[in-house]
Amino acid sequence: MKSEVSATPFWRFIPLINAPGKVQMAIDSWLLEQHRLGKQPPTLRFYTWSPAAISLGYHQRRYPTFWNSLPLDLVRRPTGGRAVLHQGDLTYMIVTNSISGKRQEVYRLLCEFLIQGWRSLGIQLHYGTAGRTYMKNPSCFGTATVADLVSSSGNKFIGSAQLYKGQALLQHGSMILARDRELFEQVFGSPVLPLELPWSQEGGVPGVETIVETLTEAARGCFGVELVNQPLSDWEWQELSAFQLN
Repeated sequence: MKSEVSATPFWRFIPLINAPGKVQMAIDSWLLEQHRLGKQPPTLRFYTWSPAAISLGYHQRRYPTFWNSLPLDLVRRPTGGRAVLHQGDLTYMIVTNSISGKRQEVYRLLCEFLIQGWRSLGIQLHYGTAGRTYMKNPSCFGTATVADLVSSSGNKFIGSAQLYKGQALLQHGSMILARDRELFEQVFGSPVLPLELPWSQEGGVPGVETIVETLTEAARGCFGVELVNQPLSDWEWQELSAFQLN
C-alpha cells in the first residue's frame, strides 16, 4: 500500500528556540504525547542547542566514559540511533499522525521537504545506504543509513530518527551547518569529514533564520498544509516544567 500524507487543515509552527538539550528533548517528547492525546495539532519546529551537547540514542547504553567529564551537556533523546554532537547544527522536529506506510517510506515522505528546501539553497541531497556497520560506529554522523541525507559526494549532512506512540509519530533530525573540528575529534576520536556548503567559499552564508524560512516554505508545499505560527505559551512552558520533573 502506498503511503500518503493526508489532507490536514493546518500544522502548528513553533518559532526557533535556542535552549539546553534537556529542554529541547522535553519539548519534543511533550509535543508527541500531547499530539497522541489529541491536545496538539501536527507540529513543525526548528531549534538549536545551547550549550553544546552530546545526545545519546534512547537505547544507546554504551559510550566512552570520558564523555561524562567533557564540558558538554550529555542528554538522551527519546528516539533511537547513535550519539550526535550538537555544536553548530540546526535541528528540525515534526510531530504528526497523518502518515501511514512502512518506516522507510515515512522517512522519505517527511524528509522530502528537506531535500527540496536545501536544493533551493544550493545543496543536492540523497539518501544514505549504510549496512550493518552502522551500529559499530559511536557517532551518528560517522555513517549514513536509509533514514539519512547525504551530499553529492556521500558525506552525511542530515541525520534523522523516529519515535512512534500509537499512531502519533515524532521525527527529528540534525543538520550540520558548522563544525568545531577539534571538538569533534576529541569526542569521537576520528577526523571529521569536511562540510560541503556551497556558500562557504563565497562569503554569502545565509543566517539560520533564512534557512528556517526556506525549509518552512518547502514543508508547506510538500505536505500541502497551512502552517500557523504559534510560539509556546506561558502555560505550556509551565506544563513542560512539570513534564521534565516526571
